[in-house]
Amino acid sequence: MNGAQKRQSVLEGIRAALGAGGADETRKKTVRKRLKSPRANLVPERARKGRAARLELFTGMLEGQGAKVSHASGLGDVPEIVAAYLRGNNLSAEFRTGSDEMLAAIPWDKTPSLTRHRGRGQAGDGVTMSRASTAAAETGTLFLTSGEDNPTTLNFLPDTHMIVIRAGDILGSYEDAWNALRKTFGARALPRTVNLISGPSRTADINQTIVMGAHGPRRLHVIVVG
Repeated sequence: MNGAQKRQSVLEGIRAALGAGGADETRKKTVRKRLKSPRANLVPERARKGRAARLELFTGMLEGQGAKVSHASGLGDVPEIVAAYLRGNNLSAEFRTGSDEMLAAIPWDKTPSLTRHRGRGQAGDGVTMSRASTAAAETGTLFLTSGEDNPTTLNFLPDTHMIVIRAGDILGSYEDAWNALRKTFGARALPRTVNLISGPSRTADINQTIVMGAHGPRRLHVIVVG
C-alpha cells in the first residue's frame, strides 16, 4: 500500500467512525464556510496593546526564553549590530541568507568584516539569517514562511540563527498574525510551511536537564527594525 492509499484508508476509517460519507454535501458546505471565514480563537488581554507596549511585550517574551533582541532604527544600523553580536559571541563573521528583498537591501558593504552567502542552509553553516513575515507579541513568537526568499533550512541547520523583522510587522495575537499572512499571500495560498519560533532550541527530555540546541540553533538573535 503506497502513501496515497494509506491516506485514503485512514480518511475512510474516520468517515466510517463519524457516520459520514465522502459525498455529504452539508458537511462539505460547512468545511468550505470555515475555510472562507476562519473563526477567531480567544485573544488574551496582553495581546490587545498599542504598538509601543507590543514591542516591549515581544522583547520581554523572547528574552525570557533565552533569545537576544536588538533594536535598529533603520536597515542601515543592521550590519554593525550583526557584527557586534558575532564578535561578542566569538563567532565567525560569515553567515548565510536567502534571497529576501529586505535583507538584500541592507547596506552590508558598510561593514566589510561581514561575509554574506546566499542560498539554502548548509550542514556546515554556523550562522544564518532569515526575515520573519510577522510575529505575535503575546508569546514573542516569530512567523517564518518557507520559500526561496527565506529557506526553512536556514531556521534549523545552524548553531546560531538571526532573524530580522520590521517593528510594524509585530502584531498582538496569533489571530492577528495569521490574518496578516492570509492578507499577504491570499486565500488558500499560504506557503508550504510556516515555522513558529519563540526562542533558541532547547529540551529537558533527559533527566529534566535543559540542553540548548538539541533540535535546532542554540542561539537566537532577533533584530527589530524601526
